[in-house]
Amino acid sequence: MDNQFSYHASSDSASMSAKSPEGASWRDFITVAKPGIIRSNLIAAFAGYWVASGWDVNYGRLLLTLLGTMLVMASACVFNNYFDRDLDMKMERTRERGLPTGRLKPQTVLIYAIVLGIAGLAVLFAFSGALAGLFGIVGMFVYVVVYTLWLKRTSTWSTSVGAISGAMPPVIGYVAVTGRVDLGAWLLFAMLFLWQPPHFWALGIRRKEEYRAAGFPLLPVVKGVRRTKLQMIPYVALLLPIPVLMYIYDYAGIFYLVISTALSLAWLYLTVSGFKAKDDEAWAKKNFFFSINYLTVSLIVLVLNTIHG
Repeated sequence: MDNQFSYHASSDSASMSAKSPEGASWRDFITVAKPGIIRSNLIAAFAGYWVASGWDVNYGRLLLTLLGTMLVMASACVFNNYFDRDLDMKMERTRERGLPTGRLKPQTVLIYAIVLGIAGLAVLFAFSGALAGLFGIVGMFVYVVVYTLWLKRTSTWSTSVGAISGAMPPVIGYVAVTGRVDLGAWLLFAMLFLWQPPHFWALGIRRKEEYRAAGFPLLPVVKGVRRTKLQMIPYVALLLPIPVLMYIYDYAGIFYLVISTALSLAWLYLTVSGFKAKDDEAWAKKNFFFSINYLTVSLIVLVLNTIHG
């Protein structure tokens, strides 16, 4: 989900003004924070805040919560790029990033990550509450320490455990309003947690040879494509009760129930159909992009059909 930002200098002098002394452009500093991941997770954080507010929204606090969440996520992503810089050199889709090419110096990136993290946590603790700040710490710790430094290099469990960090943004948004963890927080956590493994494994199937060459013990590399397809099914299937519970407990209305259930059934059908696919890469690409649209549409409908408090 790494996004690439296009950058074009209008003249040599303009190009030089956008450069740091290391030869890195502002694009490199933006890209190392993985803006694609930040964008999708900010939508989730917004949805969490909105659902908890029930349309009675404190917009100032919402913006500060989104700012703090964005900075914390950016910090975790920059730390991830810092620690993975040696492995990124081995993969075609990552070897042109700022760190592998040397445009960014490791010590600069490390300082960048630390500053982003401190700023983000300060904003959350100061304006969104202690619980939001604590969940920000949990998200960073799981992504940087548990996922990046440990499991990503040693175990096929990295994707599932790492999904804990990716499920933090909507919870941060939710508890910034409620100040407590209740069923709504758990349902939002479950939605993002269950969505991530099948989404990422679809990408892993498409890129399995790159991950193999880089030495990542990703599930498709270690256990094979068929086992990965099988393991995707329970995650997608377990998404089905979430809109039902959201509706029953008055977090969302009938439109969210119908649309999200239909999307979950469609994704489950697409996932199961993978066992009959003649072209695994084509099927995985279709599954991957469907998963992105599934999450985006589900969150938008959830926001629009949130029950008024």
